[in-house]
Amino acid sequence: MNNHTTVQTFLLWGFSSFPELTNVLFVVILASHVTILWANVSIMLTIKLSQNLHTPMYFLLFSLSLSETCITMVVIPRMLVDLLSETKTISLPECATQMFFFFGLAANNCFIMAAMSYDRYTAIHSPLHYHTLMTRRICIQLVMASSLAGFLISLCITMTIFSLSFCDSNNIQHFFCDISPVVHLACDYTSYHEMIIFVLSAFVLVGSFILIMISYVFIVAIVVKMSSAKSRSKAFSTCSSHLTVVCIHYGFASFVYLRPKSSDSFREDMLMAVTYTVLTPLLNPIVYSLRNKEMQIALRKVLENIFNVFSQLTDRKSLNI
Repeated sequence: MNNHTTVQTFLLWGFSSFPELTNVLFVVILASHVTILWANVSIMLTIKLSQNLHTPMYFLLFSLSLSETCITMVVIPRMLVDLLSETKTISLPECATQMFFFFGLAANNCFIMAAMSYDRYTAIHSPLHYHTLMTRRICIQLVMASSLAGFLISLCITMTIFSLSFCDSNNIQHFFCDISPVVHLACDYTSYHEMIIFVLSAFVLVGSFILIMISYVFIVAIVVKMSSAKSRSKAFSTCSSHLTVVCIHYGFASFVYLRPKSSDSFREDMLMAVTYTVLTPLLNPIVYSLRNKEMQIALRKVLENIFNVFSQLTDRKSLNI
């Protein structure tokens, strides 16, 4: 922080525009949060307990679900507290920490999805050598590289923003410390800072999206050359869940972070951010569950086993009584 920063706390006034909807928003967001946690934990538990899902594709899906779970924990609990709170204050260090982890995890998601597209390309291009090319060690390295790159870029963005001076208003027109509403409170925010933030954000979103699209161009080129319609259908089906999640994720993220900003767009950005932080983590496990028969079968077996164990424990307690 610069010595001439006078603002020491911010006020998260994002939902103050909807005072009559506070209770409804609290119930809806709480229900969504519980559902997100349950859905992602179910995905991770199913992958962990099912031997036939111990493959590179599901290892990366496990990592994505874990990252999605963490990103909701960074934003939603604080959002729920502020909905019921009168003050809605957050200190500068807390705001910087929230921003760092949110964008670090969000960037991590982008790079993991890029790794997942490479995994699908390898599976279709070299099915006989797939497990040699995509070993567990390589998968771990891809996940570690995604996390390292994501948090490094997030650190650069956070340091750029919180090296500015905040000496006027401290009202953040958002429900968490997002980039645009925070930087517009700075006294010395210039086009130079704006360019740095835009380039870093574009590197994450556009860079990872280009990698994904390159993978799918090669995938399509391989699939159209297949002689069997059944083989083409099977190849596309292995990519459909991932492609659906990519479209949802990048559609919302690009609208929020890559379009030109103005002070009049904060309300619109906030509404889109609710969708991005609440709806996207909820849709990811749903898409992978509904569009993946292998996951459906494994999830059903795990839930049946859990139910059987629970029933046995209940029966034993009743007998003891």
